[in-house]
Amino acid sequence: MVFSRPVRPWLLPNAALLAAMTLWGILRYPHLPNRIPQHLDIEGVDSWTQRSIGSVFGLVFVYLGVTVLLTACAELTLRVTPQAEMPKEAAPFGNGLARSSLNRPRTRASAIGTARALLVLNACVGVSLLIGCGVLWRSAPDPEVPGWSFVAMLLPLLAGTAMTVAAAIRDRRTPVN
Repeated sequence: MVFSRPVRPWLLPNAALLAAMTLWGILRYPHLPNRIPQHLDIEGVDSWTQRSIGSVFGLVFVYLGVTVLLTACAELTLRVTPQAEMPKEAAPFGNGLARSSLNRPRTRASAIGTARALLVLNACVGVSLLIGCGVLWRSAPDPEVPGWSFVAMLLPLLAGTAMTVAAAIRDRRTPVN
């Protein structure tokens, strides 16, 4: 897939996070105990699993999937014709908007902003999962997990979501010329 010029630089943090997470997992793998955490909750580890490629790199695989999905969404956002560029004769409504354009970005600039916000959200997911890897990839099989780790994992997700919602609100407030 050839990525649009406005998206390319915003992919770099995501690629760097994915590479760092993968490299860290490769370096940690030989030093992990045979039993590693499978699931965490606010009270600590509540289930364990045997160390394997799938169990150790599960969060890396999740991040890879999220990266592919959000990158595709960002790219598709840029490929959709914005409302401002839709031909007026395509508008069956008196307000100049075609039914097919109701969920389109309003302008090319707002499409770029939305695409970038999606890639920032993806980077925030990566930071959150990187923190999760730090919790899961500990050398000692200790069920105690510091309470701050959940807050630390949640904050990047909230920040990325807020930025994406802000981009969507900005888009809806942009007038169509």
